[in-house]
Amino acid sequence: MPEPAATVQPAAPAAATRFGAAVAGLGTALPDTVVPNAAIAERIGVTDDWIVSRTGIRERRHLAADEPLSELAAQAARAALDDAGLDAADLDMILAATATQDDIIPTLAPMVGGLLGVQAGALDVGAACTGFLGGLQLAGAQLESGRADAVLVIGAEKLSAFLDPDDKRTASIFGDAAGAVVLTRTESPGEMHPVVMHAEAQRQMLFADRSRGLIEMEGQEVFKHAVARMTEATHEALEAAGTTLEDIDLFVYHQANTRIIRSVGQRLGLPADRVVDCIANYGNVSAASLPLALADARAAGRLPDGARLLLSAFGAGFVWGATVVDWRASA
Repeated sequence: MPEPAATVQPAAPAAATRFGAAVAGLGTALPDTVVPNAAIAERIGVTDDWIVSRTGIRERRHLAADEPLSELAAQAARAALDDAGLDAADLDMILAATATQDDIIPTLAPMVGGLLGVQAGALDVGAACTGFLGGLQLAGAQLESGRADAVLVIGAEKLSAFLDPDDKRTASIFGDAAGAVVLTRTESPGEMHPVVMHAEAQRQMLFADRSRGLIEMEGQEVFKHAVARMTEATHEALEAAGTTLEDIDLFVYHQANTRIIRSVGQRLGLPADRVVDCIANYGNVSAASLPLALADARAAGRLPDGARLLLSAFGAGFVWGATVVDWRASA
């Protein structure tokens, strides 16, 4: 009788390669026009001190009506690429977080790609003030899966175009700005930790509907939700990263309002010198807030190589989240 055929054992599957992501470059861009409190206070019937005491804001930047947001976003993108030592041609994807692109369509990201002279994949992220954090989530996934080597994440807003200049609740709060980071793939995971994000359908406290096209806000209610949610998200992100409050060198929260930032810090028992508060010079710039705060901290010497950061944001939707980042100053 013939010998039975030998059984062939299937080869063991190769271990999946685990990549990581890191911030390789950071850049910002601000409009030339500075709008101090005095220019707004008289019109809405308050004082400069009234605005400062309630928001912490002393001035903000505004684009002129004929100045496109895409140009400002491209400036921030070029600065981030220069900081990373990369060319625009090195990019695999451009993600632009914004709620105020120049047109309904086309969206901001492909327009920035055109200004940079590249045809990289490009799409917008719509999550209001939490949009930049959402961009980090999407970019990190592309890099960690090995589907991209370099991704540009932009946060840019022209909120001045959607303000009622006579609305005391919003006229003094919002500004225009753009910030960007270049994320690159690393051969081992660890520098960009998991991004935790949540959403709750809410249309009545912070919104801009199509009928008026203006930002409207119930400040006290937004304040309560922002403090509670960013506090919760901080703990979630720390747990996801396997770290603790004590291990974080700097807490970078969405710069919405000094009172919100301080309240979150107080709930977490954080000393003021470990929490970034730079809203005085920029106002609330929504999706541009986190990269602008990072740049402000770096300029002040608060981002040394190896610093561990906690980033968190809260915005209309409601959408909120947080993440831990290990900073590579030499990237």
